[in-house]
Amino acid sequence: MHFPGSMEHESQMANILVKARRDSFKSPKPDAPRVLVYDIFSEVNRRGGYSNLLLPGALNASNFDQRDKGFVTELLYGTLRMQGRHDYILAQVSDRPWSEVDDGIVDICRLGVHQLFEMRVATHAAVSATVELARKVIGESKASFVNAILRKVSAKTLEEWLEPVSLISDPVTRLSIQYSHPEWIVSAYFDLLKDFDRVEAELASNNVPAMPTLVSWPGSSTQEELVAEGAVATRYSPYGAKFDGPPGSLDLIRHRKAGVQDEGSQLVALAFSRATQSAKNVLDLCAGPGGKAALISHICDVEGRDFVANEVSEARAKLVKNVVGKFPVWVGDGREISSHNQLFDAIIADVPCTGLGALRRRPEVRWRRTVQDLRALTELQRELSEAAIAALEVGGIFGYATCSPHFAETFGQVKMILKGHPELEQLDVSPYLPTNLDGAVRDGCMALWTSVHDTDSMFLALFKKSV
Repeated sequence: MHFPGSMEHESQMANILVKARRDSFKSPKPDAPRVLVYDIFSEVNRRGGYSNLLLPGALNASNFDQRDKGFVTELLYGTLRMQGRHDYILAQVSDRPWSEVDDGIVDICRLGVHQLFEMRVATHAAVSATVELARKVIGESKASFVNAILRKVSAKTLEEWLEPVSLISDPVTRLSIQYSHPEWIVSAYFDLLKDFDRVEAELASNNVPAMPTLVSWPGSSTQEELVAEGAVATRYSPYGAKFDGPPGSLDLIRHRKAGVQDEGSQLVALAFSRATQSAKNVLDLCAGPGGKAALISHICDVEGRDFVANEVSEARAKLVKNVVGKFPVWVGDGREISSHNQLFDAIIADVPCTGLGALRRRPEVRWRRTVQDLRALTELQRELSEAAIAALEVGGIFGYATCSPHFAETFGQVKMILKGHPELEQLDVSPYLPTNLDGAVRDGCMALWTSVHDTDSMFLALFKKSV
């Protein structure tokens, strides 16, 4: 039975209910630092961005205070490092396979778990602030799922979640979860170190953020000047200093009289320059983005030697040009260096590699690289080495360098170079290294380890062309 006016009454009631819902529904209010972290995190994880390139620019453009900038840095880099372990925990509380969950939910949950277990954020704040972020960037319904997931995760401590991991008998699997590294990297470390205690130390060191390391450039600045600015002299490099602050705040950096360069990379440049002091002209075959090229070119300038940098990427070549001063920068594929019809007394090739030696500085690399990448990279490394050797004068010295400890990219390449070139003899790198640098030489090559030397795990082999 229908009474007159009832439709009008129902309409009024519906409007009242909608208004009540609207008035009780608060628009999401995520804090700006977490929104920025999510934006960069998803750009890195989903679209191949690089955190060390995206974050500094974003922070400079923000109006965040130092505390917020520190929070953003810790949350972004920390979550990128530890997301493998976070996924292990999240997979246990999700009611559907974690690999099938929406990317946005996955990344937001990772950020939430990192705040719960790795940062000084109260549990309720970590959950509520992450849910507010989810409401803003992926919507209300997905935010409810995030809320449920994080509340389940927060019901236990990190130690309780990881307790089953300690019972895993396979050390590769166990360490992979515990220290948030892909299994193939754990295996690669063991192949070299033959000791799971040392492997564990290396994995742990990759998860400790590295303090910025500065480098003085001979003729433009000194280590003493960096120390006078508040930095602490590096242990091995006579050029370096560690600085607990933004490098861009220093006049020497702003005016391009000094740079930012890991101490391990400085040691490559140092040893190569010492070994090639009699060389009249020097080539850096793969110079971008310019760290080693800057230091080697300044050493060459002070010692009256000629220097040339070569870089395949035009954008990176511009970065190199900014730091090598008067010296020329060629833009081209290093494998075709012979097209310049010039021979050199000394050539260094810091070849493209997996980057496994710099995982503490480039946290996303551990998830980007796969064991399948090795084949293409080692082939490129061989081709660049061949080109360098062909462009080397008789009596000249070739330095093969890489930021990876992987056997295939280091000692494996040395074996291939010596096998294919009887005209080369390998030089022992020891005489060219700082005297206090212990445990850094293996089979005549410099092979640094982050856990031992507190540097990136750089590698350098030296060869002399006899005929």
